[in-house]
Amino acid sequence: MRDLIITDAAVLLPDGTIRGGQTVEVENGVISAIRPFREEDRRIPSEEYLRGTGKLVMPGLADCHMHTGQQLLKGRVLDALPMIWTRIMLPFESTLDDERMELSASLAALEMIHSGTTAFVEAGSYHMEAAAQVYLKSGLRGLLSASTMDEEGLPESIAQNADEAVAQTDRLYDGFHGKGLLKTAYSLRSLISCSDRLVEKAAQHAADRGARLQAHMNEYPGEVNYFLVNKKMRPFEYLESMGVLSERFIAAHGILLSENEKEIIARHNVKVCHCPFSNCGKGVPDTPSLNVRGICVGLGTDGAAHGGLSLWNEMKIFRSVMNALYAGRLNEPAVMPAREIMRMATENGYRLMGENGGRMETGRQADLITIEWNRPHLYPTGSLVNTLLECVTAGDVCDTVAGGKVLMKDRQVLTLDEEKIMAEAAAFAERTGAGL
Repeated sequence: MRDLIITDAAVLLPDGTIRGGQTVEVENGVISAIRPFREEDRRIPSEEYLRGTGKLVMPGLADCHMHTGQQLLKGRVLDALPMIWTRIMLPFESTLDDERMELSASLAALEMIHSGTTAFVEAGSYHMEAAAQVYLKSGLRGLLSASTMDEEGLPESIAQNADEAVAQTDRLYDGFHGKGLLKTAYSLRSLISCSDRLVEKAAQHAADRGARLQAHMNEYPGEVNYFLVNKKMRPFEYLESMGVLSERFIAAHGILLSENEKEIIARHNVKVCHCPFSNCGKGVPDTPSLNVRGICVGLGTDGAAHGGLSLWNEMKIFRSVMNALYAGRLNEPAVMPAREIMRMATENGYRLMGENGGRMETGRQADLITIEWNRPHLYPTGSLVNTLLECVTAGDVCDTVAGGKVLMKDRQVLTLDEEKIMAEAAAFAERTGAGL
């Protein structure tokens, strides 16, 4: 008995080519076979079947940096004066409670499932136990963090010392690490808001548990200048001096890097996540230089407040930004080719998370999606892979599978009550004046 069989589908292979007329089999949560379709495949015993005719099967997308707690902030930060982090986002997050966080996570999970994101990295929010319950029910693969800062002057509802901040993640780890497809990472939410003691303690607790440690890194000039003034070092130089960098470290953003910092990242096998839409107003990452050094780079949305949770949008923006800055300078139109960007959004994202998915091959985690290909804006095409990057949107995702479990079938979410969640969202919008 198989968990899942997808029949007569095209498949996006690890080398970036697409092969038609395939059957995909899933057993025990992993891909057990990818082989030519036979008519009798429709009669193989399986818990679930998906029609593959006219569809492309590909790895699910991995959002390597998102904020659950900002889902209800959609539309409030675009065109706002800086610093939106201290003036808008942090004050809003300080008003969250379990009920609002449950709604935020429910909406985020729905959006990710609908857009083909099967794995995600939560960058650090409050009331994460409430969010974790939702994500557990959703069936998504997630790496969860609690917001960790100990600077003075934070709103009273989120003010913590170093011990309290780390204990918050300890509780999340003890309660949800290894449940379903969820794991827990430790977080340094804003590095300039973390004391040396907090940096050391969070890193030690992560190391003791073999967990990932993540931080927002080199995102703003003010952040870099803070370390130059107060530590006489740049941010990555500071973390290296603290002895906290390793292959388990995830650096979000990474857009203002010195040459020495790039070498530090490569030396410690640090993983990097770019957030194209969010980062456009702050700087452009030197991704070609990171790629040359063999650094693993994934993509993230930075949360719904920065334009939603569609990695399809982020891939298009990223390609445009790379072309605008580097293609003309290097006279190389394929400075960031479609296959490489797709790899960043899939295989690299899973590697960043420490997972074994992101590739359509046997033995890999069965986190996959299908794209309905026979649509006017997609077909016909001279290059399926190029069109996948250029033209596919979240609305073209038909089925979403994580760990071999079907989360969405023919655009119908199976693990969450979408109608109920949207009714709750409408009620919230009416109460807060955020609706139509």
